[in-house]
Amino acid sequence: MRSTSTLSTMLLVAALSAPAALAQQPQDSSAPPTDATATTAKPAAAAPSATPADPAKADPVDPAKAAEDAAKQAAEDSWKKGRPITIQYYRPQDKRGINMFETTKDPGVEFTGFKLDFGAAFTAQAQDLSHSNSAIPVVVNGVDANRLADIGLGFNNPTANLNLHVQLAPGVRVALTSYLSARHHNETWVKDGYIQIDQSPLGWTPMKMLMEIATIRVGDFEINYGDTHFRRTDNGNAIYNPFIGNYMMDAFTTQIGGELYLKPGSMIGMVALTAGELRGTVQTPQKRSPVFIGKLGFDHKFNPDLRVRLTGSMYKTNKAMSDTLYSGDRAGSRYYFVLENTQATESAQKDSGMLQPGFSNRVTAFQMNPFVKYRGLELFGVVERSKGGALADTNDRTWHQYALDTVYRFAPNEQLFVGARYNKAYGQLPAVVGNAGADRWQFSGGWFITANVVAKGEYVDQTYFGYPVTNIRNGGKFHGFMAEGTIAF
Repeated sequence: MRSTSTLSTMLLVAALSAPAALAQQPQDSSAPPTDATATTAKPAAAAPSATPADPAKADPVDPAKAAEDAAKQAAEDSWKKGRPITIQYYRPQDKRGINMFETTKDPGVEFTGFKLDFGAAFTAQAQDLSHSNSAIPVVVNGVDANRLADIGLGFNNPTANLNLHVQLAPGVRVALTSYLSARHHNETWVKDGYIQIDQSPLGWTPMKMLMEIATIRVGDFEINYGDTHFRRTDNGNAIYNPFIGNYMMDAFTTQIGGELYLKPGSMIGMVALTAGELRGTVQTPQKRSPVFIGKLGFDHKFNPDLRVRLTGSMYKTNKAMSDTLYSGDRAGSRYYFVLENTQATESAQKDSGMLQPGFSNRVTAFQMNPFVKYRGLELFGVVERSKGGALADTNDRTWHQYALDTVYRFAPNEQLFVGARYNKAYGQLPAVVGNAGADRWQFSGGWFITANVVAKGEYVDQTYFGYPVTNIRNGGKFHGFMAEGTIAF
């Protein structure tokens, strides 16, 4: 571990990655009164009685002054709270989107006609990690495949997303996300694109009544298996993640298909049918089958201080040429080159620090996610079990994952936060006796400089277990500091 000055330098770098000046935000007018402001004032001396004022003689309202005050307030809100929302049934890509999961049946804004909206997200990290292992040398073509890459303090590749949203009709919108820069790709490419319908475009009364609680999504989209994908970093968009790294078994992928939601009151139900792979094809149909996804849960705010959510999800496919439930993140890990050998490249070894069960042919997975928010305190949990295999596996293998996030947000408008995450994942690997996996601790802190700009710091410590002596992860561990700056709007 390096000196404190190194950590200070990294945190400064993360903050300076934001274009906004690092100035203290003005006090939020909604914040509770301080001791000083709450002190009861002494009553003023009684004034002599006066004749009631004549309403006709009252000062008239100055329309120009009122318009000027409204413009000043709107300008302040745009950076303290976020820019005005123009798209219905939409998750804001700023601080307002934190702890939002599925979009609700509240449209958010009134439909006033066709709307076209662009957004973007940019993220960069400074990394100071060290790693080690105890694997024996395995020489291939004169190179030791188990010798670790030489890594140290430096910057990672900045990543960027571009978002396009279109409001076509009341309750009907289209979304398109592109990765402008990613660890795994040097060129611009499309992540997903879909249409979401929350109001019936038809005048048929039964359909209009159904759409009061229903949502339909069709296209190539981020599947809704589990709740972890709502809290993770998505390439350039790290605004929702209170940490820098994602979960070790990262259940995230995009697939072609459709979802149907029912959202009566605090209840959530969803069924989905997808093609099961990142891209569509009509070849080898005998080697493919659809994926069935389901989710059931509730999300209720009992009072202004307490919110409780609990969901359970299921994902199942019987056969696929390349299922990507745990390998669909083409953007890659935030921990560059950890436990990778000297021949590793940034792109080819994009999943450094992650764990993948290798269920490329068949998989059945279940995930349960409790979430509790009491004032500034948040607890989020992961209990996951998945079973499946690849074509070469004669029997199914089983993996488990557990995680607990504890985050505390404080200061006016919850500008500051600290967090701790424990994550453990383990399971059976081909030709390996017993279970292999890893434990990870993450400790983070962050500052929302504005609603769109956040600076984060993290200490991470990950230890591998169960890997044979010929595997590069045998006795493997990495630890150190990360700093990250994110802009999203």
